[in-house]
Amino acid sequence: MPDAKTTENTEPVNTETPARAETEAFAQDLQRENAELKDKLLRTLADMENLRRRTEKEVADAKLYGISAFARDMLSFVDNAGRALANVPRELRENPEPSIKTLIEGIELTERDFQARLARHKIKKMDALGAKFDPNLHEALFEMPDDSVPSGTVVKVVEDGYTIGDRVLRPAKVGVSRARPEA
Repeated sequence: MPDAKTTENTEPVNTETPARAETEAFAQDLQRENAELKDKLLRTLADMENLRRRTEKEVADAKLYGISAFARDMLSFVDNAGRALANVPRELRENPEPSIKTLIEGIELTERDFQARLARHKIKKMDALGAKFDPNLHEALFEMPDDSVPSGTVVKVVEDGYTIGDRVLRPAKVGVSRARPEA
C-alpha cells in the first residue's frame, strides 16, 4: 500500500466555495458601480459649477444690457438737445437777452445731466472723428475726397455713436475720406 505522504494529487483542491465566488463577483460589481457613480457625481458637480458661472454672467449681462432698447430710444433726446443748442444763432449766443440766456443754459444743463446719467449706466459716446472706419462701430453715409488724411478715415460725424458696456448701442453715422483718383 502506498504511503499517503508520497501520493501526489494532480488535481488542484478547490478551496473556494460557491458562496465566496458570488461574494467576490458582487464586490466587483459594487466597486464598478461605485466608480460609475463617482464619475457621474463629478460630472454633475462640474455641470452645476458651469451652470452657476453661466447664470452669473447672464444676470450681469441682463443688468448691463437690459436697458439697451430704452437707452437707444433715449439717445434721440440727447441728439435733439444738441441740435437745439447748435441751431441757436451766433448773435443770440454772443449778446443774449436774460430770458434767452436762461433758456440756453437750461438746455445745456439738461444735456450735461442726461449725459452723466447715461455714463452712470455705462453708456458712452464714441469718439469717431479721425478714427479709421470700422463697420462694427460706424455706419458710412457718404465718402468725401480728402488727401489730408489716409483713405478710410472718418472725417465727418453726422450722428454720434454710443456703446453700452463693450457692445455698440448705436453706430456712429459718418462721412469717410476717399483718396482722389489719379489724373
